[in-house]
Amino acid sequence: MDNGILTTIAHVVGYAIEFLGFAILIRSLLSWFPIDREGPIVQAISAITDPVLEPLRRVIPPLGMIDFTPMIAMILLFVIAGQLTNF
Repeated sequence: MDNGILTTIAHVVGYAIEFLGFAILIRSLLSWFPIDREGPIVQAISAITDPVLEPLRRVIPPLGMIDFTPMIAMILLFVIAGQLTNF
């Protein structure tokens, strides 16, 4: 495979991972507001972020009332995306 194609694929995947990190950030911010949890936007963001957050929640327990899973997921995702976009 051509190195240019691999670089392009790595960048596309890296940007998709960054998008996922920002979706997790939006989900976290929305949890602070009294909005309809059954609304289409909230449901779409949950559908995008749940595959990342749910496995981490099984490993990382909440500390009291604070769930650090979104922050840890965002850090991991942005590190991975940074490595791919610098490929």
